[in-house]
Amino acid sequence: MSGKFPVRNLALAIGIALGSQPVFAAEEGEAVVDENIEQIVVVGSRAAPRSVADSPVPVDVIDGDELAKSGGSDMLDMLVSSIPSFNVRAQPISDAASLIKPVNLRGLSSDSTLILVNGKRRHRASVIAFQGGGVNDGAQGPDISVIPSVALKQVEVLRDGAAAQYGSDAIAGVMNFVLKDDRDGGSMSVKYGEYSEGDGGLTIVDGNIGLPLTDDGFANFSFQLKNADATSRSVQRPDAAGLIAAGNTAVGDPAQIWGNPEIEDDITIFGNIGLDLGDDKEFYLFGNYSERDVTGGFYYRNPHNRGNVYSIDSGETLLVGDVAQASGAARTCAVVPANVPNVLDTQAYMDMVADPNCFSMNQIFPGGYTPAFGGNITDTSLTMGTRGDIKTGVLADWTFDLSGSVGRSESSFNLKNTLNPSLGLDTPTSFDTGKYIQLEKTFNFDLVRGIDVGMYEDLNFATGLEWREESFEIISGEENSWKAGPYADQGFNIGSHGFKGFGPESQGLDVRRNIAAYVDVEAYVSEDLMLGAAVRYEDFNTFGSTTDYKLTAQFSLTDELSFRASHSTGFRAPTVGQANVVNTQTSLVNGELIQTFLAPPTAALSEFYGGKELTPEESTSFAGGLVYQDGGFFMTVDYYTIEVTDRLAQSSQIDVLPEDYEELEALGVQNPELISAVTYFANDFDTTTQGLDVVANYAMELFDGDTAFSFAYNWNETTVDAFNPETTDEGKVRRLEEGMPDHRATFTVSQSWDNVSMFVRGNYFGEYFAVHADDTSEFWSETADAAVTLDAEVSYYVNESITLTVGGNNLLDQEAEELQKGEDGAYGVVGAKFYESGPFDYNGAFYYVKATYNF
Repeated sequence: MSGKFPVRNLALAIGIALGSQPVFAAEEGEAVVDENIEQIVVVGSRAAPRSVADSPVPVDVIDGDELAKSGGSDMLDMLVSSIPSFNVRAQPISDAASLIKPVNLRGLSSDSTLILVNGKRRHRASVIAFQGGGVNDGAQGPDISVIPSVALKQVEVLRDGAAAQYGSDAIAGVMNFVLKDDRDGGSMSVKYGEYSEGDGGLTIVDGNIGLPLTDDGFANFSFQLKNADATSRSVQRPDAAGLIAAGNTAVGDPAQIWGNPEIEDDITIFGNIGLDLGDDKEFYLFGNYSERDVTGGFYYRNPHNRGNVYSIDSGETLLVGDVAQASGAARTCAVVPANVPNVLDTQAYMDMVADPNCFSMNQIFPGGYTPAFGGNITDTSLTMGTRGDIKTGVLADWTFDLSGSVGRSESSFNLKNTLNPSLGLDTPTSFDTGKYIQLEKTFNFDLVRGIDVGMYEDLNFATGLEWREESFEIISGEENSWKAGPYADQGFNIGSHGFKGFGPESQGLDVRRNIAAYVDVEAYVSEDLMLGAAVRYEDFNTFGSTTDYKLTAQFSLTDELSFRASHSTGFRAPTVGQANVVNTQTSLVNGELIQTFLAPPTAALSEFYGGKELTPEESTSFAGGLVYQDGGFFMTVDYYTIEVTDRLAQSSQIDVLPEDYEELEALGVQNPELISAVTYFANDFDTTTQGLDVVANYAMELFDGDTAFSFAYNWNETTVDAFNPETTDEGKVRRLEEGMPDHRATFTVSQSWDNVSMFVRGNYFGEYFAVHADDTSEFWSETADAAVTLDAEVSYYVNESITLTVGGNNLLDQEAEELQKGEDGAYGVVGAKFYESGPFDYNGAFYYVKATYNF
């Protein structure tokens, strides 16, 4: 057996993706696998195919080297340029969602795509995208940005539902990240880039090394260190400009930043180990450690009118704290009018400051303040197992795979440049607000063998068991971040303003377990017809069981043309985090900033406004397509439709009404008068998503070199079939239906000679419903125009070891859609110039240089 195991690892991953598992019984079988490998070629490479030609479902395979050809800062940016139905949403001011970038495949939420590493389920991130750009509201998927391209051999993208093989989350498809398994050689690279505006400086240092592990194994290690400066695509807010003009020198310019967060000391280490145990068996182990610090912006707090901080009457008067009143005495502080150009210059304000019994938050932040929201994200995982052939006993002639995995994601949140108003002038201005911890444990036992049943080929029979435990833990923040201080009764906000710390009532650990069993069969019933079927039973200790199935077929009409089809049912279980998380966030609704409380759906506040216990989403998928290949030309066309019922997402903001305060207090809700609105997770709408994927590649010799043309197109349309108007407003429905372009395409031309290689890529993004700050009201949203961006890269091979690269994304500096201007428009009202919800980077052109040393 090979000491590197590339054939076995790749074949197993692809076999699973196709709904079957290959048999590694003899050298003859491995020869067949080698043939399959030759049919799998990188998108935009010098060879033709992009997808597995004989697959009954569409699978894209992107080589790790190809992923490195991007100016993006992480894996997400790189995949966007390779897979047209894959989208990424940046979240510049979005609470915890600003710490990650939620992704979408085929127009569904980020947690509707199952993520695998080396064929094993990847754990979720602890961050939940509370403001996730419409389709991702409340999504909790894995954080794949921690996976560096230098660690990857390839990425396999199965664009088809696969819950019958894998269980929860595989409604839109499956992405499998295959780690490098070389046992010698390696690389080191340094990359620097920045935007055309002169900000967002990005530095990435990464490396990979392959080492032999005895004579029959490998140990491959990769690392990446990344630092990225923040960006700003802001304009000065009119209210802040007015304060400066009136003489308030404490106001920043700009007062509020819209842009990418700052990323510091983003370190990732991946390891992949394999060892031949003899007797056709092997041991494998892989895992990672990743950590980063991220700091992003929040909304500006106006020092005249910010509710429950500076005022409680929309800026007519200042909110003045009375020390004596907090001790039970009568109130003596006078009213301070705030409806003036600069309250700091008024005699009433100066008299108030001179009275030791009276105070306002202006004494701490006279120019208002913009909280800085940050987090430390730590991600770790470890998977180990053994697999090979069973040669004796009742399971003789079977191939087995026994593995165990553990994954942990911890998000520690902090808030700076803010205050806990209820503490008065004794408030700190920096807070540790608590943690989320996601922990998952998985054990798998899989069996596969070929069985002669008299068909053209042996029936490939696979079966297996899976046990999984998922937990979500909330750890409370420091006391000052959640404490109700002595001035809460006077109308001052409780907790660190902008992101209230998790209190003792929120702290806790919630656990869910499930067990699953599946059967998967596939065979060529004739030389031209392949059929497959899979069924999976899964039982959860919280909401019960579910059974799903999948049917696949491929018919080869000629040597060049084949047709394929699939039908499946699927499900996505609500995460433990979605069922139990709590959070306080700032939302923009109809142009007004409000404090929104996210509560568990079964909490008293949520149940009062319609919350119910969560149930799984259920899906039904149909797909059909064709594969054509002739010489250097390769093309696939696939149509799909995905119906999802009881779809799960965060509800729209539901107003907490004054007439309900007394009843809510009787139910145990603390300080309901300080909660403007409540949201919770709910199964409250049904959707149908349909689309078309077209992939075409052609390779030829041109200009005394190798030339490859690659085209990929996706049409995707989502229709909301039913929704609950009490928890899902029409604006959210429109975001689900129109928030991403219906049409997306890329066209790449790559050219290589002995010493030089290059590529040029055009990206087309169709019209979409642009929304700013999650506000879908008329002046904060509109239909954005279609756009085209251009990427390019040139590499010069100095010698066999050294490569120098220069390139850029969005070379022509195509601007994102600008916010509406004019007296009634949103442009500038909250300091932003562009809609942040667009399908491509609103920061503009990005240029980079890179040096690579291979050894």
